[in-house]
Amino acid sequence: MKKLTMLLLAFATLSCIPVKIAPRFKNEDYKIMQAKKFQRKMPRETSFIFKDPKDAGEFYNYINKKYNLNDIDVGINVPFQLNNQSLYLSYYEAERTEESVNLPLALIDAKRESNGNSRLFEGHYSSRTGHWYLIITIYDENITNCLRDKHPLKEKTIQYLKDLKHEYLTTQNYEELLFTKKS
Repeated sequence: MKKLTMLLLAFATLSCIPVKIAPRFKNEDYKIMQAKKFQRKMPRETSFIFKDPKDAGEFYNYINKKYNLNDIDVGINVPFQLNNQSLYLSYYEAERTEESVNLPLALIDAKRESNGNSRLFEGHYSSRTGHWYLIITIYDENITNCLRDKHPLKEKTIQYLKDLKHEYLTTQNYEELLFTKKS
């Protein structure tokens, strides 16, 4: 019984209680859903969402070089061709955080303070880790979202976005994009 109590006490002091958990996409490394459901500040549009492991501003640089935008309207209605139709790409960056509280450390400090001792773990009661996500929407010339279920280009748009994501994540030098064949 004494060993079990010690084990539970050790587990309680070393464990953290999660308060917020960043999304993890099941079976895929992207998700197609309403951006508003992913983060409240986003528009209520169906979007292609994936986790961005690169530094801030990297996707901006990638889109700027890939579509030769010269820093003009990058991320807002960027025109491109798919199946001989003009489509427009817009993207947003969103941060989702994981937060956890280490309650045992707070309890230990409270007990020490009530005994007249100084706090040991102040500032370590919680931890926060941020994850960045890219939210991409694509519209056709009639301002219809191409990721909606009944859109005729839905499957080709999803494949285009998968290829775009793969190219973005594997490209280190965006100047290389200027020398690749445009499709």
